[in-house]
Amino acid sequence: MVSIIDYGVGNLFSLQSSFAAVGETAVVTRDEKIIRSSDRVVLPGVGAFSDAMEKLRESGMKEVLLREAAAGKPVLGICLGMQMLFERSYEYGKWEGLGLIPGEIRPISEKIPPGYKIPQIGWNALLMRKPSVLFREVKEGEHVYFVHSFSAVGCGDFVTAETEYGGLLTAAAERDNVFGCQFHPEKSGDVGLRILAAFCSAEV
Repeated sequence: MVSIIDYGVGNLFSLQSSFAAVGETAVVTRDEKIIRSSDRVVLPGVGAFSDAMEKLRESGMKEVLLREAAAGKPVLGICLGMQMLFERSYEYGKWEGLGLIPGEIRPISEKIPPGYKIPQIGWNALLMRKPSVLFREVKEGEHVYFVHSFSAVGCGDFVTAETEYGGLLTAAAERDNVFGCQFHPEKSGDVGLRILAAFCSAEV
């Protein structure tokens, strides 16, 4: 069973439907007992980094997530949820993240040429950088769906995939049992379903 953390942010029920499509039971919850009893945990997220981190703290889910990650349970952060896995973000200020993956979040405007639309919205190819259980059924160049204005930097040793949008941007990263996707698997059709299925069978 997968626990999708409900802290007031994210595309929770489309994620739940996507897990159902790959034959996995997923529950949207903020019940610590359910999260503790689940096999895997997903941290979704949309919106502003600072607001999401505050809601995660206020809901009590920050400490729960950190404990589950420390216990070795597979954790997947999606979009803003991925960004929160890093040490800090410079999204309209400086904000502390969860620190589960080394690196920080910076505006994509620092890495792409003038004239490119921000946020980056749409389908972009995955460029594989190192083997990952998440991508074992995904081929180089397959497309996934992005919506973001910020991305992870300073995390080169942990980057598993990038995407090209005028410059190279981090598309996915992982450290041990902690995985992050900047794109939305639940909005990425068959490719996204293959990635979610791989997460469900990941052994770490």
